[in-house]
Amino acid sequence: MFHLKEGDAAPDFSAPIDNGQTVSLKDYQGKKLVLYFYPKDDTPGCTAQACSLRDGYGSFMARGYEILGVSPDSVKKHVKFKDKFSLPFPLLADEDHAVSEAYGVWGEKKFMGKAYMGIHRTTFVIDADGKIERIIRDVNTEHHFEQVLGV
Repeated sequence: MFHLKEGDAAPDFSAPIDNGQTVSLKDYQGKKLVLYFYPKDDTPGCTAQACSLRDGYGSFMARGYEILGVSPDSVKKHVKFKDKFSLPFPLLADEDHAVSEAYGVWGEKKFMGKAYMGIHRTTFVIDADGKIERIIRDVNTEHHFEQVLGV
């Protein structure tokens, strides 16, 4: 896990998003991308994180950033989550964990003494050339927009 570092080329991916279309990293070529991995739709921390990014969406757009959320939830669950919280950015359904594994954020977690496999909440800021500019592993869900943009 966590094998990528700043300056590395971001791994390509291809997976469905909430509107049913398939996206890949190549679709963001020439654009800056905030690629954020989160464990599960409609849970307290994940909702706080998504809403923080939603609230800062205008600032991201003004600075030339696109945002893409990634979790192992289905397209159907993403649609409900996105609609419920008026999220203006796409959510990628990584049901087979291929994208999470490529980025090194899928691994063992522990909760209340039980071990299970899941996403380690991580955000990658990818530059217009497809290089990882920044990795945020210690995510502040309530203030993630400020954390990513440094405001």
